Amino acid sequence: MRIRSSVLVAALSMGLFGGVASAAPGVSSDGVWRMDGYGTVLSIVGDTMSVYQTTKISCLHYQDLTRQRTEPNGDLRFVHSGTTSPEGKVKIQTFSPRGRDRARLQPDGLVGDRGLVRVPALPPGCGQPVPSDRLSTFDVFWQTFPEQYPFFAAKGYDWQRARDIYRPQVKPDMSDDDFFQLLTQMIEPLHDAHTRIMAPGRNFVGFRPNTILPTPPYNQQIQDFIERRDIGGKLTRYANGIIGYADLPDKIGYLRIAAFAGFTDTEDPAEMATVLDNALDDILTPARTSGPGKLRGLVLDLRFNGGGLDSLGQRLASRLTDKPFFAYSKRARDCVDDPSRFTKPQDFTITPSAKSKYTGPIALLTSGSQGSAGETFTQAMTQRTPAPLRIGENTQGVFSDMLVRELPNGWIFALPNEEYLTATGRTYDGAGIPPHIRTPVFGAELAQGKDSAFDRALAEFRRQRS
Repeated sequence: MRIRSSVLVAALSMGLFGGVASAAPGVSSDGVWRMDGYGTVLSIVGDTMSVYQTTKISCLHYQDLTRQRTEPNGDLRFVHSGTTSPEGKVKIQTFSPRGRDRARLQPDGLVGDRGLVRVPALPPGCGQPVPSDRLSTFDVFWQTFPEQYPFFAAKGYDWQRARDIYRPQVKPDMSDDDFFQLLTQMIEPLHDAHTRIMAPGRNFVGFRPNTILPTPPYNQQIQDFIERRDIGGKLTRYANGIIGYADLPDKIGYLRIAAFAGFTDTEDPAEMATVLDNALDDILTPARTSGPGKLRGLVLDLRFNGGGLDSLGQRLASRLTDKPFFAYSKRARDCVDDPSRFTKPQDFTITPSAKSKYTGPIALLTSGSQGSAGETFTQAMTQRTPAPLRIGENTQGVFSDMLVRELPNGWIFALPNEEYLTATGRTYDGAGIPPHIRTPVFGAELAQGKDSAFDRALAEFRRQRS
């Protein structure tokens, strides 16, 4: 979920699909490229890539990226080091030509890529000033959702009726507070943690009712509780304290990962991957993964994992298997008029790492505070052999990367526009991934000094041993 301190960092990484391609000799990348889905058009002229966000009624210039270098295979790396999202992190996009009129675009550090097709020209109005009055801003906000959001039918929400109710309430002279509140009221009933509105001094995050937003203060409270009550000492911490590990009695390991983001101060995907690798090298040692002293069980605690980069979740999964397995497939809305049409799904497979791996039983602790990349990791691990035993509560139910958009008045909003599919074509959006064994998670248990999910995990390992 990217507003996130660590959670927000995750949810606003707009990324998707990956791929490797070679440029056709003599083919120029210059021109206009329409993205498959995502309501995005790119214009490449020389060393500049301009990004436009489009709807049926608007075309807004979002950002410019500068060519950083050309790879030996002809791929072009473009970078924008300004404020490309509320976190202001550097964003790198790799443009991979695939013939004269097709290409792929891959955001750095994120799984998968996006299809591009060459078109004759920018849509009408692109590059022209866009009215930023209240009504124009409202219309762009409203229009984006029916063109991109996949879940109105599943959630039983009539978006046209919302327009009929709220558009007459828009006044030219209404205050920022009132206008922000109006937009918030429109999307709050979706209870979707990947819907956001961000304006100076204001921030709205959707969330499923009766679940707890994983904020940094709450994370610290939970970590202190776990160390005091469950571990009886301090966790060995890695990655800015986001990863923690402890050896428990009876050769049980406990691994807590509070996000798949925030491992470094720079949030550079390559640096975070290295930090994760180093932490896992220190945790999943040969002594713990093989031989007479190896772990006979691992408690993997993702109850507070608000998300981050799917690629880091896949990297962790690769250290927990010695056999390849299907993770999930991913597709995006691909027709502004038909919410049932999606891009061709891209499949992702977990490939075992060449480094030391833990392949034994796992008890995976889950909760409603777990979302985004924390859930895509969990979805992938359902296909592992042996599959983890999930204990706790349903996860939050948000899997799509967040599509970050800018409004004519400069405010930022975000929404999901993708589905993550199981091998049978199912999605867990909305309801979340259910546990095998349902227990309370935190909440009232904190005051009572209880941790039912943790205790049940240890009990299950004891039962398996007897």
